[in-house]
Amino acid sequence: MELLFEAAGWAGAAAILGAFLSVSMGWLKAGRAFQTANLLGACAFIINGAFHEAWPSVVTNIAWFLISAVALIRLRPVRRMPGVPDPTGPLPIVSASSDSGAADTCP
Repeated sequence: MELLFEAAGWAGAAAILGAFLSVSMGWLKAGRAFQTANLLGACAFIINGAFHEAWPSVVTNIAWFLISAVALIRLRPVRRMPGVPDPTGPLPIVSASSDSGAADTCP
């Protein structure tokens, strides 16, 4: 059983270092694959650290896991309801009529 926890630690190290190397060398963009490797690597380090009772490492990797999880949530595609305008796009300029009946113009 101890071998399983050691393998988890080494797999976590390989995942995190491999992702970091890939982004640093320009082989991979810091997107979903990078964040997924960080998330899985952090999980493996948490398992290994808990087995060895290395609590500072466990806490650090919980934070690493949470950062990666939030990044993955933010990277997911946004689903829009049909007919609801995109709030991130340009806003339409609407001209209002004055009391004289002439429309205001926007520069």
